[in-house]
Amino acid sequence: MVPSEQLLKELSQESESVHLTVGEAAGMAKAGPRAAGTATRRAQSAEVKAALVDAAIDALREVGFAGASAREIASRAGYSQALVFYHFGSVNDMLLAALDEVSARRMAAYGGLLEHASSVTALGDSARSIFIEDLDAGYVRVLIEMITGAHAVPGLGDQVAERLRPWRDLAEDAVRHALGRSAAARLLPPPDAAHALVAGFLGLELLASLDGDRDAATAVFDRFRSLARLLDLVGGLRLPVVGRDTA
Repeated sequence: MVPSEQLLKELSQESESVHLTVGEAAGMAKAGPRAAGTATRRAQSAEVKAALVDAAIDALREVGFAGASAREIASRAGYSQALVFYHFGSVNDMLLAALDEVSARRMAAYGGLLEHASSVTALGDSARSIFIEDLDAGYVRVLIEMITGAHAVPGLGDQVAERLRPWRDLAEDAVRHALGRSAAARLLPPPDAAHALVAGFLGLELLASLDGDRDAATAVFDRFRSLARLLDLVGGLRLPVVGRDTA
């Protein structure tokens, strides 16, 4: 989406306004150093970008991909829509930045939880906790809307899929850690298990988000816990964890 002349005009006005505010502040400070003015502009720019990203996340959750326009996002953030294009280039790139932020928050919250799962049972319990927290925070809806939009926008699907790769890698590391050198690792190769884990997880989140029935999904996790205990028994004695590049 290319900004119109009106948006470019608004962008110019917004930029002049920001610089004028900084200039006035510098004048009031009576000849403050140029570096201070630059730092102030950078801080303002970062604040605007963060507000737009948060607004984009809210828009995806509440009005979906189709409704997350530059005008909608900017209105929620309290800025001109021209700043969406100034900071991100396009609405799609703005929405990808929102997905990146959601992914970063989830990775920070859940990475340690999965990495410390020392058994298949613990891994399943961690996945269940993540599932519930994702639904509560609305993160699932953001991903679902981006996947939906990817079907209508050429090239967007590849970018969304690329942002799922770190989660597949994390899941594979978690599976390797949970299985170690056990016999279960031979029955259930970590790369295959990680792919099934991520695919199944996303599927359960999608269904629960659509029909609002969490009980059916959590029942799956409860069933998996019984299977996980069996796999832990098959695993037997825990041996040192195998690195991802070890056969």
